[in-house]
Amino acid sequence: MARLVFLGCVAYLAVGLGQLVVGTIMEPMVDAYGVQYGDGGQLVMNQFLGGMVGIMLAPWLIGRIGKKMLLLSVLALMVITQTIYSFQPGWEVMLAVGPFAGFGFGTTEAVVGSFIIGSAVGNANVAMTRVEVFFGVGALLMPFAGSALISSGHWVAAFIVVGVIAAITLVMWTLMWPKILDRPGGHAADEAARLSPNTNNRWRVRIVLAACSLFFAFYVGLEMSFTHYLPSLLVINNGLSDSTASLSLSIFWGAIVLGRIVSGQAADRWGGGTYLLVTCIAAAVLFILMGGLESVWATFVLTFCAGLAMSGMFAIALVFTNRMAPGMTERTTSLLMAFGGIGGALMPRLTGWFLDENGTDATRWLFAAIAVGMLGIIIWALLAAKPVQRAAEASV
Repeated sequence: MARLVFLGCVAYLAVGLGQLVVGTIMEPMVDAYGVQYGDGGQLVMNQFLGGMVGIMLAPWLIGRIGKKMLLLSVLALMVITQTIYSFQPGWEVMLAVGPFAGFGFGTTEAVVGSFIIGSAVGNANVAMTRVEVFFGVGALLMPFAGSALISSGHWVAAFIVVGVIAAITLVMWTLMWPKILDRPGGHAADEAARLSPNTNNRWRVRIVLAACSLFFAFYVGLEMSFTHYLPSLLVINNGLSDSTASLSLSIFWGAIVLGRIVSGQAADRWGGGTYLLVTCIAAAVLFILMGGLESVWATFVLTFCAGLAMSGMFAIALVFTNRMAPGMTERTTSLLMAFGGIGGALMPRLTGWFLDENGTDATRWLFAAIAVGMLGIIIWALLAAKPVQRAAEASV
């Protein structure tokens, strides 16, 4: 299990770098290609649409070609697409490659996540948050690398950085494949059998899945929109340089990393549902404050606090939902990440268009509205989950 968690951390590091690279270099990229922010959002959208397809197909592909072949293939795809990006082809080619890059990122994240949750069982909160820490580390390091590359005039080399890390990840998974993944599955089926009364509440489980799926769409949409356009907001509204503004992402992802170190233990102590409710309330308040306070320092402080609040949401919500639908780890994980992909695809595109049409002030309030919506959805999910939890407790 330790080897699996270690390799999962390496894979999530590569995905974290890759998911943030476009946002980090958004400002010089749109200038170099002579396109608008909405066009940059289109590239982000294309990547997330590809990721959504990969996430949805992951359970089927595992059944067709096996866990190892699928994961190694999508890691190789990550290397290839980043290499193509690094040659700075025409914008049409960038948009065409985007779905394939997203397919690699999304499938890797979904497959590795299902490996961790399926193998860790009772320790899933801690195991998943440890892996998610390294997604945050990748997202934290990319702005530093991007800022240095932007300052030196070589912003396109950011894609080379991602490609190299993806290649290292591919080699490590090839040479160190965890034997635990080759064992016959059984833990998920055993858990499903233990909680078999839940089958009488199947419609309630579906309501929980629907609510949590919508939550993932809002969460990933907010996270990706905020991180892709925060530097641009600071350049336009506060007059920061491109390289300095890109470092603002490090404040957000630094807080994410710090929060994820303890979020698993906090969720185990408070309960996953309580953890999600408290952090969603905090995020909604912080983004509302961010809408009204426009100074650089206020933005930086609130961004850091928002990162802390949002740090554990993804992993804890993933484990929470899987516990509501035992025995369906691969399908549930793929479903949730697919909806996250929908949010990650549509909301950055909406945000880019909204920024072009309405300016920076309105865009800050758009982030606040999404955060408030996320809070409302998690309240719905927790209310729907109560009957399912009571049925599970009665079966023990």
